[in-house]
Amino acid sequence: MITFETARTVILGVAASDAHAVANQLIDRHLRAHGFTVMNLGVCTPLTEFADALDDEPGAEAVLIGSLNGHAYEDLHDLPTLRGRGRLRRPVILGGNLSLGAHKQSADLDRLHRLGVDHILQDVAALVPLLDMLRTARVPVAHGV
Repeated sequence: MITFETARTVILGVAASDAHAVANQLIDRHLRAHGFTVMNLGVCTPLTEFADALDDEPGAEAVLIGSLNGHAYEDLHDLPTLRGRGRLRRPVILGGNLSLGAHKQSADLDRLHRLGVDHILQDVAALVPLLDMLRTARVPVAHGV
């Protein structure tokens, strides 16, 4: 059984329509350097493969999805359906270039949150602190101590 004390596992990949591999590999290395076990699904990963990976690794803390081509919303459109079926029941963290165009709108991020994306990051430096915060929130508190 995976416990917080023995392993910290995350599932990492790049959205279905995106073949940008460099950032994926850099994030993988960054997480491993911070003690994480990374199940890296690579590029062009459909949401169903993220869900299958979580089914195979139920102790994973989060699902991390990168998207650099601006098509994150389209690639994640099945997230509500999968979650409605009881799949992808871990925080979904999204990062990268998440919409088309040079000027990003807050409406673009709002749309992704409404789909069910739990956290959106623009800086990889915020990833480990976010994972630490999410982990702390999941650890049961002992009463009467």
